[in-house]
Amino acid sequence: MMGDILFLAHRVPYPPDRGDKIRAFHLLKHLAERHRVHLVAFADGPGDTEHEAALARFACTQSVIRRSKPQAVAAAQALLSGKPVSLTAFADAEMRAAVDRVLAREAIDAVFVFSGQMAQYLPAAGPPVVMDFVDMDSAKFAGYAATARGPMRWMLAREARLLMAHEAQVAGRAHASLFVSAAEARLFEEETGAARVAVVENGIETGYFAPGAQFVRPSLSAASIVFTGQMDYRPNVEGVAWFVKAVLPRIRAERGDAEFVIVGRNPGDAVRGLGKRDGVRVTGEVADVRGWLADAAVVVAPLLLARGIQNKVLEGMAMARPVVASAAAAEGIDHRGTIDVTADGEAMAAAILERLRDPAGAAALGDQARRQVIERYGWPTAMATLDDILAPLFDVRRAA
Repeated sequence: MMGDILFLAHRVPYPPDRGDKIRAFHLLKHLAERHRVHLVAFADGPGDTEHEAALARFACTQSVIRRSKPQAVAAAQALLSGKPVSLTAFADAEMRAAVDRVLAREAIDAVFVFSGQMAQYLPAAGPPVVMDFVDMDSAKFAGYAATARGPMRWMLAREARLLMAHEAQVAGRAHASLFVSAAEARLFEEETGAARVAVVENGIETGYFAPGAQFVRPSLSAASIVFTGQMDYRPNVEGVAWFVKAVLPRIRAERGDAEFVIVGRNPGDAVRGLGKRDGVRVTGEVADVRGWLADAAVVVAPLLLARGIQNKVLEGMAMARPVVASAAAAEGIDHRGTIDVTADGEAMAAAILERLRDPAGAAALGDQARRQVIERYGWPTAMATLDDILAPLFDVRRAA
């Protein structure tokens, strides 16, 4: 099935240390085991341009383009052009030239697009396209709009509407449109009427995220409640703020020693401000989240708005910890009752307190969660689905 694939990514898929980069990395790695892959990706900062040697293991050619457009400029361009900000933020002449060079130089058999922002770089005609939307971004912005006010509500509703039209147009061209969960795929089909929609779930490295692996432990308290995530990502910011306001006071009324620990890079002022409150600690970036998960009495995912499969939930399960999640955070995961899924702040507080009261029962639930992750969410299982989707493209090429 060997062939040449152009892999377009909105963020350098290395190192695999945040949700989108984890998925992109494993897709790239898997494709590179079967094809010649030509990587073209954006760099968010100077550090993202320093992984050439590591990426050379997976990409036979690579072009990494620095993205530095201010959000205000992207918003102005969006309003003037009638396009969504999600596209204008990633519109770049240098990226366009890099993609065109690869298409002109290489005999590309298929284009794999990771994230909807990169579909704008597809040629008008050319090789078949596999589009990994991951989540339905237009639905995410519709969710934002539902809780916003004033001009921001209008702007977010505009973004949702224009982005959905873009998503539907791209899906109409693609050989397959991929989503991370069945719930996302169904929603996309219902909202856009798209065909050829498929599910390629996220996985997790259960040998790495394992309670018996080697890592540094931070020695948290017996009543530590741990959240992990990228802390400049809006759903994470809103989720921890809601937890501190609506859930933590209920817990500390019974367990005054309870501490909510927010672990993740790039916390802004709003998140750092939470760390000034009693019972809240903000760590910022840590070298390895595994120790923080392993020492947690409870791992929480209190997201109010979530799409697809949450890696933070899979990681907590893989580390054999009791996980308490909002319904939104748990929606895409086949947990088979091995985590606590709660509907509101009162229910979340009650579930956490129950786990704190019964450490033995909490540990037993964590063990069940780990077994479920091992059985259901290994990367090889997810990638087997991808192979089935790609096979017809290369069979057709060989026959020609």
